[in-house]
Amino acid sequence: MITGGARGQGQAIAAKMAAEGADIVLCDAPGALKTVPYGLADEADLDESAAFIRASGRRCIAEAVDVRDQESLNALVARAVDELGGIDILCGNAGIVSFAPSWEMPEQMWQDVIDVNLTGTWKSVRAVAPHMIGKRSGSIILTTSVNAREPLANMTHYVAAKHGVLGLMRAFALELGPYGVRVNAVAPGVVATPASNNDAVRSSIFGRPDATFVDYLEAGHNWTALRNASALAPYDVANAMIWLASDEAQHVTGTELTVDSGHMILPGYNTNPIIDADRPPVDYRETALGTPPHTPQS
Repeated sequence: MITGGARGQGQAIAAKMAAEGADIVLCDAPGALKTVPYGLADEADLDESAAFIRASGRRCIAEAVDVRDQESLNALVARAVDELGGIDILCGNAGIVSFAPSWEMPEQMWQDVIDVNLTGTWKSVRAVAPHMIGKRSGSIILTTSVNAREPLANMTHYVAAKHGVLGLMRAFALELGPYGVRVNAVAPGVVATPASNNDAVRSSIFGRPDATFVDYLEAGHNWTALRNASALAPYDVANAMIWLASDEAQHVTGTELTVDSGHMILPGYNTNPIIDADRPPVDYRETALGTPPHTPQS
């Protein structure tokens, strides 16, 4: 079962899982959110993903289900258990992003990201957990981000949500471990998907509205440590998830697997330092050589 499976990263995960022999349950919430500055998946995206899975010879259930809606998630799980025999793997991948300085961010913008990215992840796991507990097995893989480890300007809500998903993963791993259910996370760096490669994201990165996909890829080289690496492709994330879902990872739980071409090992630097013209001078005798001795007063 893959949330946010209609396109981009979720679609790549679905295709990879199907190629390895899995039947697929896709859910996404086709439509727009007023606080999200780019187009979200639509019914055509969901249908296209489902058709691709079925053409590969695997069974597929695809429904327009919002991860904020617990009853709909529960109903989808019940349908999957009835028609496919059960759910062995959950990829909690649904997510959105938007941009605003934290002190100017509209409350609804904050709430939408928290509701989809964090609470929606909790509800997705909540929907499958009783079934996995009952059969004493399962693999749950949540999508975090390098922003579960580091901040990014104008994305306070996203950063907070991804930090929260990392905490959810660890807590669920602890609670579900006695039932044989493994819970892990994949933390991607920048991935070239519709959610990250769009006019709004590029404008936020470059501070100008005319930035192109080529600009985006060129800038990606500064985000990675590996030679020639830039933004990840969606299947790079899918490759990590398939391993965490496999028997080869049967003793791996409570772990966040970072897939970022080495971004998190980069020594950070300030690309836009601000220096006031009227700043007071620094007395380097004190900072570099120690405090100079004072002449005793009589």
